[in-house]
Amino acid sequence: MLTLIAVLVTVVEVLAILMAIHAVMYARSSQGAVAWVIALITFPWLTLPFYWVFGRNKFHGYLEALRQGSLEKAREVKEQIETLERYRAFSPEDQPDTYRLFESLARAPFTRGNKVRLLVNGKATFEAIFSAIGEAENYILLEFFIVRDDALGLRLQKLLMEKARAGVRVYFLYDEIGSRKLKAGYGRRLRDAGVQFRPFFTRRGFFNRFQLNFRNHRKIVVVDGREAFVGGHNVGREYLGKSRRFGFWRDTHMGVRGPAVLAVQRVFEGDWYWATRATLSLRRDPENEEGMGTPLLVLPTDPAHNLEACSLFFVNAILAARKRVWIASPYFVPNDAVMQALQTAALRGVDVRILLPSRSDFWLVHLAGYAYLQKLAMEGIRIFRYLPGFLHQKVMLVDDQFAAVGTANADNRSFYLNFEITLIAADSKVAETVGEMLQRDFNVSCEVNAQSLPKPLWFYRFAVRFAGLFSPVL
Repeated sequence: MLTLIAVLVTVVEVLAILMAIHAVMYARSSQGAVAWVIALITFPWLTLPFYWVFGRNKFHGYLEALRQGSLEKAREVKEQIETLERYRAFSPEDQPDTYRLFESLARAPFTRGNKVRLLVNGKATFEAIFSAIGEAENYILLEFFIVRDDALGLRLQKLLMEKARAGVRVYFLYDEIGSRKLKAGYGRRLRDAGVQFRPFFTRRGFFNRFQLNFRNHRKIVVVDGREAFVGGHNVGREYLGKSRRFGFWRDTHMGVRGPAVLAVQRVFEGDWYWATRATLSLRRDPENEEGMGTPLLVLPTDPAHNLEACSLFFVNAILAARKRVWIASPYFVPNDAVMQALQTAALRGVDVRILLPSRSDFWLVHLAGYAYLQKLAMEGIRIFRYLPGFLHQKVMLVDDQFAAVGTANADNRSFYLNFEITLIAADSKVAETVGEMLQRDFNVSCEVNAQSLPKPLWFYRFAVRFAGLFSPVL
């Protein structure tokens, strides 16, 4: 018995040392590496499980799976890029440096010939989505972080079952963590009707068993390769403003027609291949609106690539601002680079505004965010709390130059740990429409500043600092 205990202790200590070496080599920051090393060596029994779950900052297996796909799949990817290049909106030599950087992050160009609809709140969003699904003739692609078995979820289920029975191919991807409360019967009924309903397992493969801290946070709908929808809404009655807890739910989605639909479709195909190891036969000839239309870039970001594309997008979008940068996000736990970019923009005289909820659905994030608001309480940075209900939209506006609508929050989880997607419209008319929408939100919000921020009691300050320790994974 004593021998067995001695062997077990030795194995744990060796594993802790190996993980400490791993932390030194791969931790995102030197401070994080030091913290993990101390904890692993001092409390190996307690720290090892936490490190296996929270210590990984890169998602393993995703890119490898795509690279190991069939030659046919590789040819399709090449053809898709070539198609998008045919609809390139800006000449590489003449476009602004910021747009060139965004294209490098997206590994695709801004495309011309797109038609964009700004969908404000759940009613408009789901009416548009259900209408498009009802007209589907060939296939429907859906991807959501949260799917609920409530009135809205059942309405979607019924419509998809009808389309599947009518011969339309339906592919439905959901996040295994975000939709963990979904009852098994919901998916079973869909599959019985012919719908391909599959989870996005982050833990796929033997070496990814502890890959629990990553999420597929994307919300995508594509119908027949003609129309796509991206934004903040998941499938649940709260997104229609019918939650007793939150009441009115403020969110924004974007509907798209044109070549950019192919780029959204590409993102779904990659996620589907990870989840199923199956390729899809989809439309490759996008519709093109007359004239220039709206120049649009589809920016997918994820923890599978070496570049921290989501963080780089936020930083460089803020630094590109000359007159204004307005950001709406339900969660605000940014990294140092984004904080410094916001402060730098304010010092340059840019109108910096941050729109946040007045109530929270996750108190740990709310507490952690309070410390960042204190740091940003400076002249030139205006912070607003949305009053009518819960604010969930993820929107950024830069000057009258471009507007971004997508799934990424202004927090470290979106920057480093989530699979996200953002649509960037480089169009003054879209920017004007988004600006008017955000101004209406500011008009029903309460502005807070350094003087109006409450001076909390010591235990609240302690809670804020304690929550801040978890900011890298919030």
